[in-house]
Amino acid sequence: MKNGEVRMKKTIILGISGGIAAYKSAQLASNLVKKGHDVHVIMTKNATEFIAPLTLEVLTNNKVVTGTFDRNFNYNVNHVSLSKKADVFVVAPATANVLAKMAAGIADDMLTTTYLALRCPILVAPAMNTAMLEHPTTQRNLATLEKDGARVIQSGSGYLACGDVGAGRLAAIDDIEEAIDVLLHKEKLLLGKKVVITAGPTEEAIDPVRFITNHSSGKMGYALARAAYHLGATVHLITGPTQLKVPIGIGVSHVTSADEMQVAAMNQLDYDFFIASAAVSDFKTQNVSSQKIKKQDTGHDLSLALVPNKDIVAAVAKQKKAHQVVCGFAMETDNLVENAQTKREKKNLDVIVANHLFDEGAGFKGDTNKVTIISKDKVEPLDVMSKDDLAYKILERLVKS
Repeated sequence: MKNGEVRMKKTIILGISGGIAAYKSAQLASNLVKKGHDVHVIMTKNATEFIAPLTLEVLTNNKVVTGTFDRNFNYNVNHVSLSKKADVFVVAPATANVLAKMAAGIADDMLTTTYLALRCPILVAPAMNTAMLEHPTTQRNLATLEKDGARVIQSGSGYLACGDVGAGRLAAIDDIEEAIDVLLHKEKLLLGKKVVITAGPTEEAIDPVRFITNHSSGKMGYALARAAYHLGATVHLITGPTQLKVPIGIGVSHVTSADEMQVAAMNQLDYDFFIASAAVSDFKTQNVSSQKIKKQDTGHDLSLALVPNKDIVAAVAKQKKAHQVVCGFAMETDNLVENAQTKREKKNLDVIVANHLFDEGAGFKGDTNKVTIISKDKVEPLDVMSKDDLAYKILERLVKS
């Protein structure tokens, strides 16, 4: 697999049914095309009342299919030929009517006919009025589709077009894309495995207002969590404060301080792979002030007594079992390989991922990184690449450990 199978061009069929959320599918189609996928849209007749097929044709550069007997389209039994090419079939939005027909095997338009001819993964994103979604019939139809092998992505909650407030909104477009990425990964290297990942910075309080932290964005850890889930793992993310959205399908523990991260980590020792990518503060204040420290009370100078934080990854590695793999991260400003190898040995790590703070493309906050993966018997320098691609590289290396 090359840096994440999902990055290879795939054929995606996007089914759009007749609900107000149909307009959002234009953004979904556009995003999938930007990722390099070949997107084919099938619309129900009702869907064309909400968004023009021409919009989707311009975005995908493919003819939009709107009827089973489209005389202006040169096709080879289209519902069969297209279904044979498809890597994923997505219905977004999926109305109660379309869900019912899919669950019952009714094929009276091109969307439902194509559904019955598919042999690829299927994703359904329901969108409708809250009462319709919660109706036992709709819930039974969703359960039937899941039993038949379809993946159902949960509807969002909020203000609906009908004026109600509740469940039934189309899931966020980025969540639908994430679910598609998961389905596109057919090689599940981590199926049946549990991966625990720490990510982001920690914050060590000085007083109720101020704290000690670092520049970590959490992007590397979140990329690892996302990639591990795509590869079939059960993933638990232990994250310090970040501005990032937790990927769908992933368990999460939100923490602030190193002590909190330590407790969360020690509660997740039933792992197969533990990846400590968090930038944990090395020190914390010895005494946290219960009140805001006033400048006039300090004589304009402030001295803080600092004490070391516990080494989380070393504590985890100390208790690891024979089948468990522990990976740490190291950021260095000099003697990269030597210092990282020393850390790996001292902390009893199987693998350490090291990067030089001053290398172009590496460091905090960016979307790329440049690292060297170090194990007991191998030093593997990698070129600059996106953190998403690097996540797959690291996980592939850990599987071979």
